[in-house]
Amino acid sequence: MLSEQIKNLRTAKGINQVELAKCLGVTKQSVSNWENENIMPSIDMLIKIAEYFGVTTDFLLGLSENHTLNTTGLNEVQISHIQTLINDIRGK
Repeated sequence: MLSEQIKNLRTAKGINQVELAKCLGVTKQSVSNWENENIMPSIDMLIKIAEYFGVTTDFLLGLSENHTLNTTGLNEVQISHIQTLINDIRGK
């Protein structure tokens, strides 16, 4: 599950393994190994991955289906616009 989540988040962000590795301060081989279930990231790295993608560690581990959005620095009007967009996408 973790391997799939990392790969799905990476591809959704439109970056390759090299770019993700650079952002996380690891090698491309590390990212490849995580995505191919050869090794698991450390707990510290799991937290760093979650922070980078703006998700929870529970989401990465498949314990939650909830995504989170970091709205730090946005005002209430901007957050309301984002919520409206999300509702439109959901068809509400």
